[in-house]
Amino acid sequence: MGNAVWEGSLTGLRVLDLSEGGCQICGKILGDLGADVIKIEPPGGSPTRRIGPFYRDIPDPQKSLFWFAYNTNKRGITLDIETSDGQQIFKKLAQATDFVIESFPPGFLDGLGIGYHSLSQLNPEIIVTSITPFGQTGPKAHYKASELTLCATNDGLYATGDPDRPPVWISFPQPSLHAGVEACVGSLIAYWHRVRTGQGQHVDVSIQDTFFNQMEQARVQIYEIDDSYSSHRSGDKRYLSTGVGRRQLFKCKDGAIVFEVYGGGIASLVQSTQNMVQWMAEEGMAPDWLVNYNWVEDYDTSRVTQEEVDRVEQQFAKFFMTKTKAELFEQAFKRGIILAPVYTVEDICGSEHLRARNFWVKVKHDELKSTLLYCGLLNNGFSKTPGRIRRRAPLIGEHNLDIYEGELGFSREEICILKNAGVI
Repeated sequence: MGNAVWEGSLTGLRVLDLSEGGCQICGKILGDLGADVIKIEPPGGSPTRRIGPFYRDIPDPQKSLFWFAYNTNKRGITLDIETSDGQQIFKKLAQATDFVIESFPPGFLDGLGIGYHSLSQLNPEIIVTSITPFGQTGPKAHYKASELTLCATNDGLYATGDPDRPPVWISFPQPSLHAGVEACVGSLIAYWHRVRTGQGQHVDVSIQDTFFNQMEQARVQIYEIDDSYSSHRSGDKRYLSTGVGRRQLFKCKDGAIVFEVYGGGIASLVQSTQNMVQWMAEEGMAPDWLVNYNWVEDYDTSRVTQEEVDRVEQQFAKFFMTKTKAELFEQAFKRGIILAPVYTVEDICGSEHLRARNFWVKVKHDELKSTLLYCGLLNNGFSKTPGRIRRRAPLIGEHNLDIYEGELGFSREEICILKNAGVI
């Protein structure tokens, strides 16, 4: 390759990113694939910059690790789109733009004169992707929502946790991240339509819709067939149709593993259980009754009782507590046992497999006098045009001069006037 200039799948396309929170992953993916993504923040910085954790635990809008994660490969400018001058500048930018990504309430940009209808008059090929809690239409379109309430609008929250306790949720913006990824997919489908027809369009992404589709499709079909069915919290167990619960998570010496004691008529599953019992016996931790257990007949899922399941699982639980995750996984792999470790972030960062795939990327932060480790790209399986992290997330207004002076042709005096007026 020598000194050849890198080109990604989307090199040559431009994105104006007005989104916030986890929705920003949409612009990040487009940027990772080569698009020129301009992150537009209000003067003083995006509210997302206030989301922690922060670099070295120092609360600072320039040190949000959340901001860092979802804004790599973006250039950054400040612009108050609620001012008349700001709206004119945004329209000027939009004339030479392929995508606009936004997460304002429905109708907000239309009210400013810079929604899809107005922008498409200036640039018929523009694609505007709107990410909102409940979509652009419907009785809840103008409802506000948080990550927690969005989780609650899908029965994934209702079904998560222990059956004798209230629901629990993943304390990370899963709904908006799912929506951001789907928004990226929708934007690219709209782009393919534009390639074929020359026409842009408005892409309406509902966070509730996308999150429900990701998690609950099978439940809908089950409910349609049997309206008495309702998903329920099962904790660390998987419940059989008989109501008997079998554990799927077990504690071990340094954490937890995924393992299930199998019986019945599926030979490969029964073999996994027998292989584990054999290992336990070798170490003197399998009583005779367990070694001679009839897994096909006595542990048949259609007949086995909760009392019997608890009695059997207790023996495995004792054994697992004598081993580490690494020991259990190594032997499981060698012995043909269906088992997997429950990884922590520390485990993932030390993963030999991820290192071998060059998943981790070191990104230099000159302003911090440091280099930080980042997750690899979401889409990097392209043999001809692999993605790259070309730059860290932008500082507040870092590329104002590059874009306002270098690309839009404003003079330094005009830029100073706009800044003093609070427009940029």
